[in-house]
Amino acid sequence: MTRSFAIRSLHFSSLDLICSLLLFSGTLLAQSPKATQDSGPSPASPKALLAALASPMDAPAQQSLHRKIIRFFGHESLVNNRAAAKVEGTTVAWATLAKQPASIVREDGKLLGDMIQIGADGLQVFALDLPNFSETNYRILVDGRIQQGGQVRIEHFEPAPESLPHPDIPKGSLQTFEWKESKVFPDTVRQVTVYTPANHQTDQPCGLMIWQDGTRHADPNGGLRVPVVFDHIIHKGDMPPVIGVFIDPGRKPNQKPNDKAANRSFEYDSLGDAYSRFLLTEILPEVRRRFSLTWSPKPEHIALAGGSSGGICAFTTAWERPDQFRKVLSWVGSFTDIRGGHAYPSLIRLAEPKPLRVYLLGGQNDLDNAFGHWPTANKLVAKALAFHNYDHHLEWTQCFHGSKGMAPKLPDALRWLWRDWKQTLAAKPN
Repeated sequence: MTRSFAIRSLHFSSLDLICSLLLFSGTLLAQSPKATQDSGPSPASPKALLAALASPMDAPAQQSLHRKIIRFFGHESLVNNRAAAKVEGTTVAWATLAKQPASIVREDGKLLGDMIQIGADGLQVFALDLPNFSETNYRILVDGRIQQGGQVRIEHFEPAPESLPHPDIPKGSLQTFEWKESKVFPDTVRQVTVYTPANHQTDQPCGLMIWQDGTRHADPNGGLRVPVVFDHIIHKGDMPPVIGVFIDPGRKPNQKPNDKAANRSFEYDSLGDAYSRFLLTEILPEVRRRFSLTWSPKPEHIALAGGSSGGICAFTTAWERPDQFRKVLSWVGSFTDIRGGHAYPSLIRLAEPKPLRVYLLGGQNDLDNAFGHWPTANKLVAKALAFHNYDHHLEWTQCFHGSKGMAPKLPDALRWLWRDWKQTLAAKPN
């Protein structure tokens, strides 16, 4: 059931006012992929706005609320009717500037609610809770005419405790370098980030885990926060000390910083051994040379990870070179016909079994487009692995495409992948 407040008459209560202002200024925005974020800090959030609108306010309280809303949504965006909906958890907030009464309706015409005027300049706002794992196409109507529209996606997972830093858990280190000397993927440039466990000793047996779309996953404040999770899991002994190598897809030298990496699909979605050669002959030797790092040479101590196209890339690399890589972590993997990946269910069934351990995470709300149906594709890969009794696990969620569904499952996924490390990681590093 949705929860909303449409208050046209606001009355003053000093206690309500204090509570409302404290609630509204207490948290920061957590935003969905479909919503935009204005630059600069803001003392507001959709949940706080929803709470503030539920309490009576006098004119001074409305003025204070007005200033916060303008800052939250951005004055320029409001003036130009480009203020996107803000999402926090399952709560959505909208704002618009209009002299006539405004309302929020779904694409099918169903009324979500009437907007609430705050101040004399036409600022109107509305907030409500929507069902988790839902997408809503909306329109803001002013005097019956569409003023703007958009889509909000609700996809909320509680974060894993291991994704939050803890003062008693030592932190590993992160170092980066730029790689632009590739012969396998010429005319590309990329950033590589290397994670080294806390208190790492060069003569200590160590594993290796290679992450595609590396920069976003190496960010301690990002969606997956892999370094933070590594710190926790390694400290608890649930996985071995592991060197993390986080590799971005190739960009063309003339690309702008915010442009999508032009070589990503070619590198990640293509079948064949190109990416494994790229790792074995270029990136991993460079990591060893730059940082004097070593790891176990055994393939069962080397893992690959990625989501979407990065997920099929991780699988392809291990599939092509199981003598070098035997652990795979893939979430919402693109086992579809982007560049032939839809063939894997048949290839797995027809080929002799390979000594791989594969963790798959799929989502009921994943993509369905001309390239294929991602939920079905991941289930077919899991069924093919089961046919040959591969060591595999399929985690099924309601997630959409992206990494939000993987984030709360990452600690357990790592534990599953590395569950027998104490029995197998006995060799000295190379």
